[in-house]
Amino acid sequence: MAGALRALCSRYRCYVSDNPAVTAQLEGSVRTLSYIIAGRFADSHELSELVYSASNLLVLLNDGILRKGLCGAHLVPLSQHRLMTWLTVLEHMEVFLEMGTAKLCGESGRWIVIILIQLAKAVLRILLLFWYEAGIQTSPPIIPLDREAQLSRRVETSKEAGSAAVESNTFTGLRSHRVVRALQHTPALHFRHWGVPQKSLCTSQEGMPQPPISLSSQESVAESLYIVRPLVHLLSLGIWGQTSWKPWVTSCVLDVTSLGLMNDVKAMRRQERAELRRRSFLLLYYLLRSPFYNQYSESRILLLLRLLSDYVPGLGLVARPLMGYLPVWQKVYFYNWG
Repeated sequence: MAGALRALCSRYRCYVSDNPAVTAQLEGSVRTLSYIIAGRFADSHELSELVYSASNLLVLLNDGILRKGLCGAHLVPLSQHRLMTWLTVLEHMEVFLEMGTAKLCGESGRWIVIILIQLAKAVLRILLLFWYEAGIQTSPPIIPLDREAQLSRRVETSKEAGSAAVESNTFTGLRSHRVVRALQHTPALHFRHWGVPQKSLCTSQEGMPQPPISLSSQESVAESLYIVRPLVHLLSLGIWGQTSWKPWVTSCVLDVTSLGLMNDVKAMRRQERAELRRRSFLLLYYLLRSPFYNQYSESRILLLLRLLSDYVPGLGLVARPLMGYLPVWQKVYFYNWG
């Protein structure tokens, strides 16, 4: 049984490596299915979120297979990569775990799961920050692989590599002096091209784990504030209640302070700058978070969606389902507070 399972896994890895386009279509189909399911029948929101989480986990699995084909080794320590993988899985599953627990165990079970998930995420991120010096951490920690860019970069790299790589990966005929690829260096099908094979540079690939920049003491404090902010918010909810403004204000102050303490953004890598831009954009979520949403935003947002659906042709197909789903979305903690 174990041997058959290993053989099946090996065949799947080979299939993903040889058919990345078909694999991407499968991932997209699973994700589209999650949108189709939502709101169709009872318990559809939980099932939709399960399918959506499964699509993210499928992308993570397939990206891992393709990364090994691109580089053959992790550019971070294996133990760090495992922590990043578990943290990524947790972030992909957190919404479904919250919704599923609320369905089975009620509100008390839901809040227990929320606290445990946020605590686990904070511990993992603190380990990555101070033990492995991972710097500014993206969400999720393992970002999806830009497969199209990887393939084009592989071709460009193979055209520009030096002659030493040619000698190590090719065979030269004794009489014809024709250079051909050595059999042992034949790459996966989707990486093959008709030019002379060259050595690829793994360290320049986007989407692969890269050594982060070193954070100053002030920037480490900023990243720490960002990591512990969910725990502080949950603690303040327990002290003052969900209807109080104090948790909302405390969380907002921590987010703004964390962004304000980041110093030299220009010296950061593109991936880290993109993460800071994402965090800045997420400040808009405070408009959708209670109690601000309940007292100010809800009526205005629903009015805007109603006007768009009634007076702008075509937008009703999007605005009306959004009006129905917005109350469900707003009540899910990991949608707007995670």
